[in-house]
Amino acid sequence: MNHRHDMSTTQAAAGDASQMETPHPNGSFTQSNADENHEQYWKQNLVICLLGSFTTLIAMSLLLPFLPLYVEQLGVISHAAIVQWSGIAYGATFLAAAFVAPLWGRLGDRYGRKLMLIRASLGMVTCVWQLVALRLFVGIAGGYSSGSMILVATQTPKDKTGWALGALSAGIMAGIMAGNLAGPLLGGALPPLIGIRATFWLAGGVIFLTFLATTFLIREERKPPKPTREEKTQSIWAAIPDKGPVVAMLVTGILLLFANMSIEPILTIYVMQLMDDQTKVTLVSGVVMAAAALGSILSSSRLGQLADRIGHTRVIIGALAVSALLLVPQAFVTDAWQLIGLRFLMGLALGGLLPCITSVIRHNVPDRVAGGILGYSVSAQYVGQVAGPVAGGFVGGHFGMRAVFLGTCLMMAAGAIYNWAVLRNSKTR
Repeated sequence: MNHRHDMSTTQAAAGDASQMETPHPNGSFTQSNADENHEQYWKQNLVICLLGSFTTLIAMSLLLPFLPLYVEQLGVISHAAIVQWSGIAYGATFLAAAFVAPLWGRLGDRYGRKLMLIRASLGMVTCVWQLVALRLFVGIAGGYSSGSMILVATQTPKDKTGWALGALSAGIMAGIMAGNLAGPLLGGALPPLIGIRATFWLAGGVIFLTFLATTFLIREERKPPKPTREEKTQSIWAAIPDKGPVVAMLVTGILLLFANMSIEPILTIYVMQLMDDQTKVTLVSGVVMAAAALGSILSSSRLGQLADRIGHTRVIIGALAVSALLLVPQAFVTDAWQLIGLRFLMGLALGGLLPCITSVIRHNVPDRVAGGILGYSVSAQYVGQVAGPVAGGFVGGHFGMRAVFLGTCLMMAAGAIYNWAVLRNSKTR
């Protein structure tokens, strides 16, 4: 099968070739053996990262329902202060992660991505003692899921990255959806039975098992190449031959998370306006959110596989364009079930976007700086994740719910046009 990749660089391909072992003169090791070993280990790494991301997301979601109760136990009394400190504790993780993700990616380039993945799982185990400070530390340590994306992207053969990252993305989305459904139920039921602190220990224990699996089962076959003296003094941006596609992916990452998260704060209120029976608003709102996640789970690996065949940027352009079209009827629905169907279709369209963004970056940067640039990509997505809800709440509060959907539609359309221009420019050079 002839696999085509948009905007790929000869230098990145050469970097992969340089990592392959050469046959020993006595025949004890052959190239085919190296290929078979690598074929085995990248799939094994994918499975461990997928299961680790899934369990970690569920374990972390256990903590959210009783976060305000734990804040109250720490000595905060007034209702307003409890709400404020709960928000700070929740948001601190994303804020810190946005700043330090490039650093961990750069260290992964130098010392190995597996080590950075172990570091991420260890950082979360310690969150039992001090809430806000350690939630901040969790963000500084980084997330297991984002670390998994970087490791899988750099360890998987380039002609399989779309499929592998799509499968990992499906696992992450499944973890988020399962966490949103089962996590709060367990998180609400466990504290009365075993106490809040014991629930923290339970969540930490689950994540510690992920740490053990990462330590002993993941094999990083392609070690980051040692930089030359000249490369050590060169910035990671200077090492990228064609910066246009990489910048486009960073912008698209911000845009995607910004657009998705701008709708999250207003969905429940929007559903409330569509329903006569207000007692079912919470249930239906949960179904609306789960529908988009389910669509992404079903489509992510298939879209990744399609991207490996026809080009990742083409899939990104198509996904952004389709999602822009689907946002228009969402602004004018008259029934909650219409919204559920449209959100499911939008999830199908967007399922392969993040894997494709990661794949395009992977194909356009040398191996020795891949982790650092992918770290910048994670940071960009965190920026969108933080800014999106603020912007969506502001627009929805001042201009109405429909304005949020229509504004997001324009952003998605602009993203599709921008990526089309970058793809066209790269072909005409």
